[in-house]
Amino acid sequence: MKEKLWNSEYLKVWSSNFLMNFAFWLLTPLLPLYLTDTYGANKEVIGLVLSGYAAAALFIRPFSGYLVDSLPRKLLLLICYGLTAIFFGLYMAAGSLALFAICRTLHGAPFGATGVSLTTVAIDVLPSSRRAEGIGYFGLSNNIATAISPSIALLIFSQCHSYNVLFVIALVCALIGLAVDATLKLKPREMVQDKKAISLDRFLLLKAWALFIVMFSCAFAYSILSTYVAIYGRERLGITTGTGIFFALFAIGLIVARLLGGHSLAKGLMVRNASLGMLISICGFALFAGVHQEWAYYVAPFVIGLGNGHLWPAFQNMFLNLAPSSQRGTANSTLLTSWDLGMGVGMLVGGSIAEHFGYYIAFWSGVAFWSLGIIFFFSFAKKHYLQHKLV
Repeated sequence: MKEKLWNSEYLKVWSSNFLMNFAFWLLTPLLPLYLTDTYGANKEVIGLVLSGYAAAALFIRPFSGYLVDSLPRKLLLLICYGLTAIFFGLYMAAGSLALFAICRTLHGAPFGATGVSLTTVAIDVLPSSRRAEGIGYFGLSNNIATAISPSIALLIFSQCHSYNVLFVIALVCALIGLAVDATLKLKPREMVQDKKAISLDRFLLLKAWALFIVMFSCAFAYSILSTYVAIYGRERLGITTGTGIFFALFAIGLIVARLLGGHSLAKGLMVRNASLGMLISICGFALFAGVHQEWAYYVAPFVIGLGNGHLWPAFQNMFLNLAPSSQRGTANSTLLTSWDLGMGVGMLVGGSIAEHFGYYIAFWSGVAFWSLGIIFFFSFAKKHYLQHKLV
């Protein structure tokens, strides 16, 4: 008989991760519009302000992986989750663009550490025989939040025309998630003993450097698209209420892919799922960049989601397969660091390109960069992974 996948502790972590991502994505799609409407920020400034979050998350990820492997995980999770919740409230107190930029940047640090903590705790509470499958389903908490929160945000905003209402809702959701995490019951584990000298491999999984480059490329392309999709839709296609639908279709693609790919992951077919996901996602990015019509605006995110839903859990399992059990936190933080770095660089570079050369060139730059990442995977990274994996 199979071990039980959806045990009570796994459900708690799954739910708290959903609430945190729901709060995050309730705000994220509307922040470019909020900065434009409230502070009159242009596209380049928007990219700079929003990239601050990614920079802080990028900075903290490697250290959070080390801390997750070295300290009591529940205590660390509660501290990081609590700080994440507080910053949702601080957005309302920012009275200037500079203060908002500071809040957004600082928010990235606890949010980044919370993501590493939640993912690692989820792996801990999963039965070992169903870990690969469970990791894939854990991502559904992100995907479902991504699917429903932008639409809910737009619906609420259309009724009250107040960004502060959304900030309050995000704060409440995060506090509920914190309360759920406080009830977690984790098995005691052996702490990782400090080495004589602190080395880089305590913070980053060095064997995963090739996979790191591939995920960086994917995040670069996605960051350009996700940051400017709302403004692009409004200015170029006349779509004023389609952002929520865009992210909902993206998330539906993610959900479908995770449900279809779960059995393959359980069989250990990580490379196959990753390869299929990359090929599907690049088609979606090319469709969005190349066809400037309303139907493509809605079809492309579903295709991209379908691709990313295959490749993300596959890559997460591949990162974990390169690490011993004592470095689960480090493996997760390395994966998330590659994503954060790609998102941050993509926001900065994409904002500059969009401001000086237009949206179309910005989107095509993402397609080109992701194409290089895919070529690198098939020509080198896949072979490197198969040679160095531990299981």
